[in-house]
Amino acid sequence: MKNTYYIIILFLVAFVACTKKNSEKNTLTLQEDSLATYLSKANDFSSAAMKRQDYIEKAFNIIINQPNDSLQKVNLFRVANRYYNLDDWEGYHKITLMVLEKSISSKDTVNIAKAYTYLGDYYGSQGVSDSAFSSYLKAEKMFVHLNDNLNLARTRLKKALLQYNEIDLAGSEMSVLKALSVNKEKNANEILYECYNLLGLIYNEKGDFGTAIEFHTKALKLNDEEIPIGIQSKATSMNNLGLVYQNLNQHKLAVPYFQKGLEQKEDLIIYKPSLYGMLLDNLGYSRYKLKSAEGLPELFYESLKIRDSLHLTSGIIISQIHLSEYFASNKDTIKALQYSNKALAVARNSKNFRNLLLPLKQLSIIEPTKAASYNKEYIQINDSLQKADRKIADKFSRIEYETDEIKQENSDLTTQNRNLVYIFGSVLILGMFLYIIKAQKAKNRELLYKQEQQKANEEIYNLMISQQNDVETIRVKEKKRVAQELHDGVLGRMFGVRMNLDSLNKIHDESASVQRNSYLTELKNIEQDIREISHDLNREKSELINNFVAIVDNLFEEQKNTFKAKLVSNIDSSIKWEAVSNAVKINLYRIIQESLQNINKYANANVVKVEFKKETDNLFLQISDDGIGFNVNRAKKGIGLQNMLSRINECRGTFEIKSKKGEGTIITVTVPNIKQ
Repeated sequence: MKNTYYIIILFLVAFVACTKKNSEKNTLTLQEDSLATYLSKANDFSSAAMKRQDYIEKAFNIIINQPNDSLQKVNLFRVANRYYNLDDWEGYHKITLMVLEKSISSKDTVNIAKAYTYLGDYYGSQGVSDSAFSSYLKAEKMFVHLNDNLNLARTRLKKALLQYNEIDLAGSEMSVLKALSVNKEKNANEILYECYNLLGLIYNEKGDFGTAIEFHTKALKLNDEEIPIGIQSKATSMNNLGLVYQNLNQHKLAVPYFQKGLEQKEDLIIYKPSLYGMLLDNLGYSRYKLKSAEGLPELFYESLKIRDSLHLTSGIIISQIHLSEYFASNKDTIKALQYSNKALAVARNSKNFRNLLLPLKQLSIIEPTKAASYNKEYIQINDSLQKADRKIADKFSRIEYETDEIKQENSDLTTQNRNLVYIFGSVLILGMFLYIIKAQKAKNRELLYKQEQQKANEEIYNLMISQQNDVETIRVKEKKRVAQELHDGVLGRMFGVRMNLDSLNKIHDESASVQRNSYLTELKNIEQDIREISHDLNREKSELINNFVAIVDNLFEEQKNTFKAKLVSNIDSSIKWEAVSNAVKINLYRIIQESLQNINKYANANVVKVEFKKETDNLFLQISDDGIGFNVNRAKKGIGLQNMLSRINECRGTFEIKSKKGEGTIITVTVPNIKQ
């Protein structure tokens, strides 16, 4: 019975495990089906861009939750390709960096190299040619190491295209030939086609039209082999062959190639609208040169519309110039000028000087009165572009050379760097030790200097106070003497007179009595006045505000007597100067002294105001003038200003200067924690 129970339990466990496994398998299958669907729909060129973007994001949300393995990286590259087809360079860049980071962390050399090629494509699209070249070069070195000839050929081809676009024709030719030398795979017809096509373009630019036709013909013949290269490639070759005959001025031979290229109109409009626009324009231009009115100027208009919708700046300019040539030949100068000026405006806005050449050349032809000006600008731009082309070619060569140099030197530098780290580490520790000792000594010297300076300030202030006290002692003594004389002498005598007059009141003469009473009243008034004077002199009220105010007043008196500026001073009577330390007082005195000196020298002021006031526990000193002022931000800090700042720091206060040219200057000093 027990055995039967165990068998049933085992059966149930196995059943649940199988069910769970099948459920997980079904979930994964559903996800894979959804991912494939999203990626497929994201590449549907007939759909709207926003819809395709939405499918890409849905695919990415599935992929990002996958394990970090080679399959996830493959899927991320597929997402990057969809962004590339949408010309969404920001999304393309983000995914590429993500794959590169994941590949580096997992030391996946194959995908690191592939990510560098994608990164090169991104930089190339943004016009950062040196970064693009460097990225392709890194990928190339890795593919050489991996012995991956197919991707090596593809990367060298990308590098060659970049060099061609930067007018480095010699470098581009060499890179293409290197790509061809390793392109030995049976399924590499597409790369072979691109190599032949690029060589045709290079030789066309060089003016070697025979060789250009030879390579474009080779590229076209690949379409007839077992593995065709595709409709778009065929149309590209037709267009390129037609361009060579255009350059040869053989437009009768060029027209059939452009017409054959346009035979697949529907596919080109969906998959390659830029090529379709180019074929229309080239066909129209050859017919114009043959003086054939067939399809003109409609071909130019249609091409311009397509290029404008795709924001193809160079294509827009070419279409506008061709329209200008067409209308100029029909004596419609107004429209000819209109399209030439439009092309010039587009070229200037593009910030690509190469685009300016065609409009300037056309304008010099149809506007002879300004031809000299247009030709001068044309020559200047052309010369600068040639120099820039040489520089970029040199830069590519230097990047390639430096990469090889770095690779060679890296092994030697590793050992050297290790030794240098030990040496520099030891020197750094020793240097830090010496620095700490030196800094400590300097700090001690600074503290001693500050103590000595503080002591000197105290002594100076005490000396000033002592001098002022001597003066005050003499003044107080003199006041007491005067008070004593008034009280004991004058008042005594006046009291005697009053008593005598009082005794005369016993005489009953009415007129004499009235007169005596008036004298008595007057004498009482005089007595009271003299008593008040005596008491005031003896009171010594406020003792000249602890002498500091007297010292400052002396400074103000000296300022008033020496300089023409009117001085207005105000010292808050509620300030208890005995609570303020001598160090703070001497520093405030020196700040006033230095400020007045600066005003007298530079400000050319009419009115100077100095004010002391108290708010809570803070003491404020404000010195202002209506002089010429100065720019506080640009003014150099002289020794006087530095001394003032140093004194304020000693008082642990703040110092602020406000000034503008023509608006005078205000200096505000705040000393905190003054207990009153």
